Amino acid sequence: QVQLVESGGGLVQAGGSLRLSCAASRSILSINTMAWYRQAPGKQRELVAALTSGGSTKYADSVKGRFTISRHNANNTLYLQMSSLKPEDTAVYYCNAQMILRGYWGLGTQVTVSS
Repeated sequence: QVQLVESGGGLVQAGGSLRLSCAASRSILSINTMAWYRQAPGKQRELVAALTSGGSTKYADSVKGRFTISRHNANNTLYLQMSSLKPEDTAVYYCNAQMILRGYWGLGTQVTVSS
């Protein structure tokens, strides 16, 4: 199992940038896929970006070209660099680690983008 703790959220103006971090309690080298999801008020949780252990990435169409997912294996940390933020990016952002038997979630970090 693994515990995940997100950080880096906050209030930012439209057009600004934030970097989210997800610290894992164990090595992330063997975790199949790590990802960022978000959930806005009244909406379903959606995939923002995913990164496999082999280095493949996947992004939601709405964030392509603006967000970048990466990992620092030595620090057991997953990142999400967010640029050109829009008010519609406002949501709670969750880190997910998908392992063989189940997935694990962090508690989330709030991102608010003002217009």
